[in-house]
Amino acid sequence: MASQSAKRTTGNSALGQDPHRVRDGREKVLEVAIGKEVRAFRKQQNMTVNELAEATGLSVGMMSKIENGNTSPSLTTLQALANALSVPLTSFFRGFEENRFAVLTKAGEGVETQRMGTRAGHQYNLLGHIGSNASGVIVEPYLITLTEESDVFPTFQHDGIETIYMLEGEVDYRHGNTVYPLKPGDTLFFDADAPHGPEILVKLPARYLSIISYPQGG
Repeated sequence: MASQSAKRTTGNSALGQDPHRVRDGREKVLEVAIGKEVRAFRKQQNMTVNELAEATGLSVGMMSKIENGNTSPSLTTLQALANALSVPLTSFFRGFEENRFAVLTKAGEGVETQRMGTRAGHQYNLLGHIGSNASGVIVEPYLITLTEESDVFPTFQHDGIETIYMLEGEVDYRHGNTVYPLKPGDTLFFDADAPHGPEILVKLPARYLSIISYPQGG
């Protein structure tokens, strides 16, 4: 019933991001990058444009120009904004200077690792990792392999959100008080703070992708 409801919800609502959107080249301009950071910090602190303008002594019109990247603010203005927002002045430049990363892991080259709570016979291959980044989110993709030597456990818990995509074999996977039968092509998406893990190894060997995301510093 829950999965049918999820299908109806997804089908009737637009997703929040366009994966094919190409960013405007103007975002490479320093003024635009600064404006984006000022707006982001203001919204994080639930301040209106009027409130920030009052706190810095700037006009509302000037604030709008700064946030829209239509003017080059002076160092004095940037310092006033930094003080009002309680952030380092250099934080306004992070979007302009930020490096973007991609990690390619060739087939068979994932680093075998042990995650906290890993049980016997559960092989975890980390497929890539990007540490501190502007998104504020850490994502860890694993390829997990279960064999005849693997034991089972229903009580693995950790922070964040986890997505499982079944590649091979069959397992009955517990999340909280519910057990989900997973076959190749099935996806399970859940709050990882609840007890979860493969409870019954129905058909082995079994392999699935486990993608875990959690806030930086979590």
